[in-house]
Amino acid sequence: MLRKVMTENGEVRGLAGNNTRITVFKGIPFAAPPVGELRWKAPQPAKNWEGVLDAYKFGPISMQDVPGLSDDIYVRDWHVDPEIDMDEDCLYLNVWTNAKSADEKLPVLIWFFGGGFQWGYPPEMEFNGENIAKRGVVFVSVNYRLGAFGFLAHEELSKESPEAPTNFGLLDQQAGIKWVKRNIAAFGGDPDNITIMGQSAGGGSVFSHLTGSSQGLFQKAVIMSGIIGFPYFNDFIIVPRDFEAVQKKGDEFIKSLGVNTIEEARKLDASFVRDKASEFRNKNNFFFCPSIDGCFLKENQTKAFLEGRHAHVPMMSGNTSDEFKSFIVAENDEDFEKKAREIFGDKADEFLSFKEAHVKNGNQYAFANGIECAVKGVFEHNDKDCYYYLFNPDIPGWDNPGTFHSVDLWFFFETLGLCWRPFVGRHFDLARQICNYLTNFVKTGDPNGNDADGTPMPTWAPYTAENKAGMEFTSNGPVPGARDSEFDEFIKEWLNKKGLEM
Repeated sequence: MLRKVMTENGEVRGLAGNNTRITVFKGIPFAAPPVGELRWKAPQPAKNWEGVLDAYKFGPISMQDVPGLSDDIYVRDWHVDPEIDMDEDCLYLNVWTNAKSADEKLPVLIWFFGGGFQWGYPPEMEFNGENIAKRGVVFVSVNYRLGAFGFLAHEELSKESPEAPTNFGLLDQQAGIKWVKRNIAAFGGDPDNITIMGQSAGGGSVFSHLTGSSQGLFQKAVIMSGIIGFPYFNDFIIVPRDFEAVQKKGDEFIKSLGVNTIEEARKLDASFVRDKASEFRNKNNFFFCPSIDGCFLKENQTKAFLEGRHAHVPMMSGNTSDEFKSFIVAENDEDFEKKAREIFGDKADEFLSFKEAHVKNGNQYAFANGIECAVKGVFEHNDKDCYYYLFNPDIPGWDNPGTFHSVDLWFFFETLGLCWRPFVGRHFDLARQICNYLTNFVKTGDPNGNDADGTPMPTWAPYTAENKAGMEFTSNGPVPGARDSEFDEFIKEWLNKKGLEM
């Protein structure tokens, strides 16, 4: 087993996982601590160390609201530890490998967590990489800066570093990918067979790497609930914002700290900045998140993708059945039609001709799955195989949660045994198959293959404009098939039109 590995900065020692066939290396620095003068700068190279670094413990999580202090569904499921180590010095990554030697050239999966670019961390229990590694994939989870630490824009920063004025969190991720390219061979991985993967904001990050300055660093991409389109409104934190607007908010934020310059702000205690950032976010309903800075991101991701300015690689993407449903809020049918005409203009009559547009629940009209339609709209403009999934099994628990945003993480990582929910055999069977599909895709760009007992899993065909295939993950297992209606097609085309105009 590879318990000791030489990296570019020094030797690291890992520990056997719960599965002793796996070696786990935690808390490997991939960049210099982004503190002091390096606060609000692009990540810098990590320093060398002498001797052997015992990579036994996760590095500190990024500065964010203290987790585990409420009783919302995300705290119940995984943000359980208010005492978790948190520090501005947070640029560390973690590696799980089942390689016995450095010459095995195993495929590599790099993971970026979600959390609205405000919260989240690699040590979340569902992100345990052992069941991915046991399938012959080297798994790497990368931490990155969040909120105001990761995405502040300010006039002084633009003058100081015009090549990297913001999007520091995305640049951290990119630095992690580059570190993997340079070092993963020593862990038994193949630097020329890298898949990047993320969920929610992590998925939006992958979309940014596909269409931004990271093109060429990876060979495949998996986006879970991260290609998000809303047919009835535009603003959402995963969609990159106008740089000038974010820069203006950055100036307001720096002044809210009681200082006037970036130099002064860099001297402030990180916990103070964190708390003031949370206060600023809540008061102004403003999330510091990616913006189109003309450097890392030159344009909206959807527009870049639809017009072919993206990494042409195989993709897997999808969503849960209950998350982020779009609808129009209206007082009555007359108000609904008025709002529909305001939204759709000369396309309003076509929109109103669909029976789905008139389905309502109270004052909510025209339910549409914006993620599903956005994913499929993008897929039709890729020249490599793209695999769409819908996650739609029953989810047990006293809170009757449905397939809430992020619950599919337990299944893709096959970590259901760490969850409090009373999952039973059918759930564990589904998780095993989903993890099989994922790791098959990481290896070859094709998710298909055999289950653990050697029997073929249901065939998952790529989604194309001609063959609108997909895979629905149900309580009874994976079920292949098409599900696009004429209404879905309309919403998909509308989202593409909006994307091209942004």
